[in-house]
Amino acid sequence: MSDALRCSFPVLGVAAWSGTGKTTLLEQLLPRLREMGLSVAVIKHAHHQFDVDQPGKDSYKLRSAGATPMLIASRQRFALMQETPGQEEPDLAYLLTLMAPHHPDLVIVEGFKAWPIPKLVLYREGIGDPAILSDEWAQAAALTAEPPVALRPSVARLDLNNCEEIARWVSEWADQQRRTLA
Repeated sequence: MSDALRCSFPVLGVAAWSGTGKTTLLEQLLPRLREMGLSVAVIKHAHHQFDVDQPGKDSYKLRSAGATPMLIASRQRFALMQETPGQEEPDLAYLLTLMAPHHPDLVIVEGFKAWPIPKLVLYREGIGDPAILSDEWAQAAALTAEPPVALRPSVARLDLNNCEEIARWVSEWADQQRRTLA
């Protein structure tokens, strides 16, 4: 694990340029990891303002009126909304502490490319800067073609179009990390 982020569970970043297919891969990967017996939490970085509640609904009205945090709950789910005025970027270390009470087997972080965490790097030819493949925290690279830059020998090479292969690698990586943390 990274010196900067110590957790009781493995943390794996999925790093790629916009348009590479991070969310599409995760939509396919998460059910497979669940079938393999893993409890996986996800933290997603958004580069824009967003709302999880709807204008006109009580939760929206109360949050707009100053409730901080605002938690809405039902029999099926709950959502905690916290305003973060003046914060330039989300603090991944803090967000990871919010995952601890849930005891995940693995937390996948989508985005947060610059954070010092182990990463599965995705790369599609012609999308973004191939230097992302040289990230010192890269543990594996999932590609659609030959890498345009040399991968470090310790970086596993995966086929971006083979979700089963990626799921096996993630499961094995997470298992190894959990043994190291124990």
